[in-house]
Amino acid sequence: MTDENRAILKRINDYAEQVMGDIDPQKVQVSAQIEKLKPILQEIADEKQISLEDMFILYMDIQSEASCATQQKLSEDLQDLNDGNGMPILIR
Repeated sequence: MTDENRAILKRINDYAEQVMGDIDPQKVQVSAQIEKLKPILQEIADEKQISLEDMFILYMDIQSEASCATQQKLSEDLQDLNDGNGMPILIR
């Protein structure tokens, strides 16, 4: 992920924390969540001189990339815990 995309994602996530801090993503429709993010997406789209639709696609791409990276890191961490052979490390 580029530094620019990382900064965009951080900016959107920071905004999301402010406006959706108490929203349960499991209970609120995705469309309602996206509507809450629309102001920051529009602001960044205007700055980048791209359409709101293109900004949304960019956001979904970088969010997906971040999610994959997080999942990969978790997988690697779990592998390290298993001593590389599928057997848990025993701590005495």
